[in-house]
Amino acid sequence: MAAMIVLGIETSCDETAAAIVSDAREIRADVVLSQLDDHTPYGGVVPEIAARAHLEHLDGLIRRALDESGLGLGDIDAVAATGGPGLIGGVIVGVMTAKAIAAARKLPFVAVNHLEGHALTARLTNDVPFPYLLLLVSGGHCQLLVVEGVGKYSRFGTTIDDAVGEAFDKTAKLLGLGYPGGPLVEKAAARATDPGRFDLPRPMVGRPGCDFSFSGLKTAVRRHVEELSTPLSPDDQADLAAAFQRTVAEVLADRCARAMRRFKELHPQGGALVVAGGVASNKTLRARLQTLADKEGMPFVAPPLRLCTDNAAMIAWAGIERLRLGQTDPLNFAPRPRWPLDPSAKPAIGKAGVGSGVKA
Repeated sequence: MAAMIVLGIETSCDETAAAIVSDAREIRADVVLSQLDDHTPYGGVVPEIAARAHLEHLDGLIRRALDESGLGLGDIDAVAATGGPGLIGGVIVGVMTAKAIAAARKLPFVAVNHLEGHALTARLTNDVPFPYLLLLVSGGHCQLLVVEGVGKYSRFGTTIDDAVGEAFDKTAKLLGLGYPGGPLVEKAAARATDPGRFDLPRPMVGRPGCDFSFSGLKTAVRRHVEELSTPLSPDDQADLAAAFQRTVAEVLADRCARAMRRFKELHPQGGALVVAGGVASNKTLRARLQTLADKEGMPFVAPPLRLCTDNAAMIAWAGIERLRLGQTDPLNFAPRPRWPLDPSAKPAIGKAGVGSGVKA
């Protein structure tokens, strides 16, 4: 039987991406155009600029993906696009483009939850069996979920304030490192001469449950910055970055350890610990979670670095997983700015008593 070939489209934030993936777990093409230069002057993603960039570049990226794969639209069996959550202007661009191709070629259309794309990436790269425990960490999300099947997610915990990627960005700004924060903090931490110089609080560590909090950690970094001479010296930047990165890894490991014990109670037959999302590309975090998984006797899976950040290969693969189950979406599907993986989960209650919900 011929392999199923799916075109994937990703436009949920500030990367425009297209990919061609087969159900044999072969990535035939994976093209990503970063908008980093467009947003860096503003210190973050500007939704209107992102949407215009998606509109300008998406058609060309799809053509490039087809050319790199050696295929044409006539060889494609279905089209999958991120249907949410995300910046709604960008999501609309991707969804409308996918619908147009599907309608013109009479192909199945699949609207993929962006978070499910991250959640299922380990099955594309490592063929991880269900169930498994997922730590989803990105600029807009920090969650622990049990992945029991396609579309079957149970949330153990989420952030009550900032997502971990957001905390990286804010810390990088406080340290004068620039944007985006994740890779710049990691780079600065690697040149620390005294990584133990600063002792930062570890929010939620030791507390019951599996929720996260990072706003207090960010505040502690700001206080250290205010106590130091400004502008910060390179050593100050590096040592504070190392302290922040180490603390984040310890907080995530503590929360994961609690989730792993709970997971084992529900699934005594076992399963892997999987990390996904943009922050999963941080090598210190990956090493800390590997150590934790080894201690707990669970396999640890982290996708290749290029598939941790936003990409269309994960969207195509999630589309394949749904197509295998006979699931498609109508062409009147409405893009969603918010789309939780576990709709039944109660919102975490933050310090102000307001549910944090799902942030994209």
